[in-house]
Amino acid sequence: MDIQLDPARDDLPLMANTSHILVKHYVLDLDVDFESQVIEGTIVLFLEDGNRFKKQNSSIEEACQSESNKACKFGMPEPCHISVTNARTFSSEMDYNDFAICSKGEKDTPDKDGNHDNQEHASGISSSKYCCDTGNRGSEDFVLVLDCCDLSVLKVEEVDVAAVPGMEKFTRSPKLTVVSEELRNQIVRELVTLPADCWREQLDYYACCSQAPGCGELLFDTDSWSLQIRKTGAQTATDFPHAIRIWYKTKPEGRSVTWTSDQSDRPCVYTVGSPINNRALFPCQEPPVAMSTWQATVRAAASYVVLMSGENFAKPTQLWEGCSSWYYYVTMPMPASTFTIAVGCWTEMKLETCSSNDLATERPLSPSEADFRHVGVCSHMEYPCRFQNASAAAQEIIPYRVFAPVCLKGACQETLLRLIPPCLSAAHSVLGTHPFSRLDVLIVPANFPSLGMARPSKDKTGHTSNSGASVIKQGLNPEKIFMQVHYLKGYFLLRFLAKRFGDETYFSFLRKFVHTFHGQLILSQDFLQMLLENIPEEKRLELSVENIYQDWLESSGIPKPLQRERRAEAECGLARQVRAEVTKWIQVNRRPRKRKRRVKEEVFEKLLPDQLVLLLEHLLEQKTLSPRTLQSLQRTYHLHDQDAEVRHRWCELIVKHKFTKAYNSVERFLQEDQAMGVYLYGELMVSEDARQQQLARRCFERTKEQMDRSSAQVVAEMLF
Repeated sequence: MDIQLDPARDDLPLMANTSHILVKHYVLDLDVDFESQVIEGTIVLFLEDGNRFKKQNSSIEEACQSESNKACKFGMPEPCHISVTNARTFSSEMDYNDFAICSKGEKDTPDKDGNHDNQEHASGISSSKYCCDTGNRGSEDFVLVLDCCDLSVLKVEEVDVAAVPGMEKFTRSPKLTVVSEELRNQIVRELVTLPADCWREQLDYYACCSQAPGCGELLFDTDSWSLQIRKTGAQTATDFPHAIRIWYKTKPEGRSVTWTSDQSDRPCVYTVGSPINNRALFPCQEPPVAMSTWQATVRAAASYVVLMSGENFAKPTQLWEGCSSWYYYVTMPMPASTFTIAVGCWTEMKLETCSSNDLATERPLSPSEADFRHVGVCSHMEYPCRFQNASAAAQEIIPYRVFAPVCLKGACQETLLRLIPPCLSAAHSVLGTHPFSRLDVLIVPANFPSLGMARPSKDKTGHTSNSGASVIKQGLNPEKIFMQVHYLKGYFLLRFLAKRFGDETYFSFLRKFVHTFHGQLILSQDFLQMLLENIPEEKRLELSVENIYQDWLESSGIPKPLQRERRAEAECGLARQVRAEVTKWIQVNRRPRKRKRRVKEEVFEKLLPDQLVLLLEHLLEQKTLSPRTLQSLQRTYHLHDQDAEVRHRWCELIVKHKFTKAYNSVERFLQEDQAMGVYLYGELMVSEDARQQQLARRCFERTKEQMDRSSAQVVAEMLF
């Protein structure tokens, strides 16, 4: 099954056999080691086979619904509640009594040679020793295939969930006298289908089961893109163990996370928008159809903060001197690619003064907003949904935290912290109920690849096999993240539709769309079809899904509707003001350096950032601009203090006209805005100016170790 791909040319495979079996929940228990740049620990997978994908009515659900307080009361034993206990302390040799008291034991360690990899000496098998059938054909064993890359898998074992006290409630037997594979799988089936209002008890049981002893190692093998697991004699997904524990560690070169330094030059690590998503962070099912929940315990040195895309505001728990533990969870099923983690020496930023407006989180709904917030049955799979909670629906500003290196405290206090409440309020006003209960904002280092994330979706993948495996076309092409035409076209399409139908009609539809499809996977055609169905015929003006696809998605170049819009916008007041300023600058540039008589100095208007971008774009069309003109431009608009979009156009002017006095601005941009700087490297090299090419190579040498891998690869090909 080994697939060797050229990452500069070939497609990205999605190997997981999601048509046969699905991961419903992940429990991660991890240690972060900055010295070795490795994340190590265990992940427990709770599975549901293809015969059980549809929601079942179980005796457990009936029991929960009968409770007067609408919560499950299974009599959970105290030692099994979520704790900081290291899940790796439970080995397959421990007996049930050891587990019941949750005692702490020895950590799994590598052998004397440090051998902990996925080769034959670690797993006990190789791919040549068995037939990797991912389905059920004859007498061959069923194989669970997970997406996996750049990981060292150490051991895989079945988890004895029947050893957890109280698990008899998930069976029809008052006592678990005879434990079989079928009984363990039955327990997991009942656990993963608990009703949404039992989510706290469900998380508790997941945590306890993840710490249960193993009941037999499983055979496994890895290739470049997958981890394959089987149990001898389990010939179908139904027979395969439904709870398994994988012991593994990441590799420093793994492409799902970046080990780097923050703006204060302190070490940090975080998930990036990698083409391979999270498969180099933990074994998972990559296809978006594999919607799952998760909970994670992460340990790091006490000086570090651990942030994750969980639903709770985690606080550190001190385990021993110098080490803290953080716990996060998610109850909304989502694709594994949405899992994020960031660990660094960050500080939580807070406003020094807080007005009453900053604290307001709820307000009465206007009639136009309330009309779509009807109480009804959601269309997504069951989870604790905020759309069914009247208080959550009225929550305009959800709780949030802001983290950043301490050196950015001033900027956060001055700008960012004051922007978040109005942004959250605007999102609530336009889209309705916030789908998540809280928000963490992190100021990431300069090497974050911010130009887009190559996430798999149904319409990006190629042929899908019967097992659910597929490929993402050009998914490993490092240049792909810099070709964002489809994102730009999508943005302008939404703007075009809003103008065509009017803001009130369009935003009302957006709220209805979010309410209808929240918690679900959707395609572009779902959005367009619903939009046109909800727009009065007299406003559609012959628009259809087919002609929108033809004009905006299937045709190259700028769509005709957008061309007409651009011509119309050229006549707006802000654009006319910019053109007037461009004329002034052209006149200034034409004046001789030494003037015989005093000429009245031009008075330039103050421009908005978007106007500055347009001004600089117009000036880029000029064949020559003198150093005097460029210096006056910089001084007039304080260009070195503007945002990245403005400074990028300014750097283009510097490069085009070889304005050597401002080369330091180009160097600063290449170091502080690395993702956008990729284009600038190309312009420096195309100029064929020796000094500019030397500048490009010098900046690349300084930053290449911190740069995103795809960016570094693209730039290296330009320079050498």
